[in-house]
Amino acid sequence: MLPIIWAGLPYTGYGQDIKPWSGFGIETDAIAGKVIKHETKFTLPIPTLTTGLDIDLLLQTYGKKAWEQRRKYPTIGLGFSYINYGIDSVYGHCFGMYPNITLPLMRGKNLEWTLRLGDGIGYVTKTYDRTTPVDTINVAIGSHINDFAMIMTDVRYHINQHWDVQAGANITHISDASYHKPNLGINMTGAHIGIRYSPVTSRPSHIVLEQAPLKNRWLVEIRGSMAYVSSYTHGGPLYPVYLASGYASRRWLSKNKALCGIDYSYHENIYAYLRNNNLEPGQEALHSYKAAIFAGNEFLVGRVGIVLQAGVYLQQAYIKLDPVYEKIGGNYYFVQKEHGPIKEFFLSAFLKTDLTVAELGELGLGLGF
Repeated sequence: MLPIIWAGLPYTGYGQDIKPWSGFGIETDAIAGKVIKHETKFTLPIPTLTTGLDIDLLLQTYGKKAWEQRRKYPTIGLGFSYINYGIDSVYGHCFGMYPNITLPLMRGKNLEWTLRLGDGIGYVTKTYDRTTPVDTINVAIGSHINDFAMIMTDVRYHINQHWDVQAGANITHISDASYHKPNLGINMTGAHIGIRYSPVTSRPSHIVLEQAPLKNRWLVEIRGSMAYVSSYTHGGPLYPVYLASGYASRRWLSKNKALCGIDYSYHENIYAYLRNNNLEPGQEALHSYKAAIFAGNEFLVGRVGIVLQAGVYLQQAYIKLDPVYEKIGGNYYFVQKEHGPIKEFFLSAFLKTDLTVAELGELGLGLGF
């Protein structure tokens, strides 16, 4: 995903008065917040205060590509975060790196309200471990490498073309998507304050071109994915999960796709659990799949689609979870056509959660007809 975010850096002006590196900047935010106890199994002691530092290398788009104009000239970036949860002996520290996009919600002459969405990888220094160094209190994190998600909203004041100041609220999440147990994950909410510096200008002149709206077309789409999850005990083997989705999509406002369809998944870990415990003999496979209906929206950003969806189970496996689930992730489109039998071909990556607990991370391919 990083090459996608940074493709074309630095931009050139296409004959307009836009200097190289216009819009490039560095933003630094100091973070203070609190770890959230998001379910009863989260038995870790809650630190009094969690602190952190976030640095974002960013680029303010100005309309070089059609999607930049349709999205009202968002900012794209690569963020680096450090989180000190507050009890080093239990939680350790987290170092995150994540591509992100900042969307304008309201813009004035000098004031701006924005929303930043980012997801990447995080390294956590302390995990659950029964061997030296022992940490059996940290039932939230089972591996050093985790998914790292950051959501920020800011009110920003533009001092001049080089300097901005901002303050706002944020949410961070880390988990390894059940690749290693335990995997409750850590959620934190906080506030931040910071500055942004742009060596050339933070507000390059916008390119404004008339664009014909894209047709609000319907597509039939299919997606096949795979995930790996660990057994239900720490240090156990990994098992594959096979997932398939079929859905209809409808483009709207030339920059979104509404989604509605069916999810299916087959879980080898549940099958092994039933076999190992002599449960449902002869019918283990029938109790190892899930089926659901879902709806969602995909926010189109050039060849990248940011997907949010929620579903309700029609059929649960033997080990039952909450009746609803969520998926957040994205698609990268190798093919995007308005005509032809195959209009879309894409790589997809999703994190599936059951309310506040991550269940799995899936990677797959999809087609749109």
